[in-house]
Amino acid sequence: MTLINRTTPTRDGSTPLPQSPAEIRAERRRIIESIRALRRLLKKRGAFEVADRRRLNREAGHRKRAETAHTETLRRIDEQQARQERSVTHDLSSLDGKREQQEAQALAVLRREFIARRLRNTPLSVSELNGLGTGLIRDLATQGISTAADFTHVSWDKAPNGKGGNVLYIHRTDGRRVHINGIGQHRSRPLMEWRQAALARAEARAPRTLPPDERHRISEITEITEAERARLRQELTKTAHAAVTARTEAGQLHAETLERLAGTERDAARLAAERRAEFDAMAEQLLTLQSELSAHMDRYGDAGLRIRRAQRRALRPIRDVPTLPAIPSPRSPVGLADKTDAAPAPTPRDRASLGWLLPILYFGFTTVVGVGELADNTAPVGLMISSRLVALAATTELLRLWIPRRRRHTPGPMPSGIGWQISGMFLALAAAGMFADEKSDVFGAACAVSVLAALLLLAGTGLRIRPPEPVQSS
Repeated sequence: MTLINRTTPTRDGSTPLPQSPAEIRAERRRIIESIRALRRLLKKRGAFEVADRRRLNREAGHRKRAETAHTETLRRIDEQQARQERSVTHDLSSLDGKREQQEAQALAVLRREFIARRLRNTPLSVSELNGLGTGLIRDLATQGISTAADFTHVSWDKAPNGKGGNVLYIHRTDGRRVHINGIGQHRSRPLMEWRQAALARAEARAPRTLPPDERHRISEITEITEAERARLRQELTKTAHAAVTARTEAGQLHAETLERLAGTERDAARLAAERRAEFDAMAEQLLTLQSELSAHMDRYGDAGLRIRRAQRRALRPIRDVPTLPAIPSPRSPVGLADKTDAAPAPTPRDRASLGWLLPILYFGFTTVVGVGELADNTAPVGLMISSRLVALAATTELLRLWIPRRRRHTPGPMPSGIGWQISGMFLALAAAGMFADEKSDVFGAACAVSVLAALLLLAGTGLRIRPPEPVQSS
């Protein structure tokens, strides 16, 4: 298409001065370069959104660690309070009933001393011990037994020299045992009865209540015990107050930490919103420049083959980068969506189909085996080389177009007209094989296939080189 220099009225009704082809191309290049610069800047939006999501994850992690630390601090405070309260409560319980215990112990000591004193004042005498004479009493005194307090009981055991069988032993109060010749089973019975009678008289006469002086001494000890109980109760109250204070301080520290994190999050969110607003503004500016480029193409037509591809790339739709759901863009997404309705971004369903693998595999196979060389056929050398070159060119072109349109970041349909061209090349190779087949009379069919292949190639080429329709802005 040749360059058309037209003049259209402006909004105020005046007719602008016509521009030269060089000025038109320069203006169009300026718009295209501006679009390229904006596209390079908008490419950074994906990385920005990923970084912003990582920021949100870090902030959530900081908040979680703050909550965990606060919970752990409260747990340690509760454990320390419980441990101190158990210790103080145990000490308090040990003080309960201490006076009664001391009085019982003092009375038991007093009775024990009284009984021991009465037994020491009860000597052995012939008049009170039937069957024991003066000699045996003297022998007992020689062995340290002269009163009822000097022995406790008797028992039978082997003789000291190991001869004569078992003999009677008298157990002294100090733990020793002695054997007195002449005291056996018959004489030991009155001896033990006499001691038990003396012990019963002593126990009956022993005091059953404490004297006043002993009670006063125990009362003084009880006052000390009550003072200790009051101190322990005060310590228990202090422990509860200290736990409440520690919890309050931990809550204040936790609130300060959360406030600091919230302030940092607000600042980061504000910067992210400003950055997102910049990207939105650049996207709107890009749409405006695309509309301006379309209007320029409508007004002045084609500017030449060299700039044609740059125009197509400049008019590509903006790839949509969704913002985080937690932080919406400060600009209205509805207005931006309305402006991009005329040129929607590629979606997964616009991705090149896997069905294109079939022609790719076919042309790759033809690159290896050629055309008209199967079975016993032998193709001319020129056909062998040219068919392989054509098949290699078709395979390379298909891969060049198909692979980028299958990627996640650059999806899109195959170019218009490529199907017609591939079909024409397939029929052309098939016609070449039919011409090389000398055993079959398919010359007429080969000519018809060749004509059809040429038509398909011409139609596909026309669709490929036809400029895209300009984007109409609403």
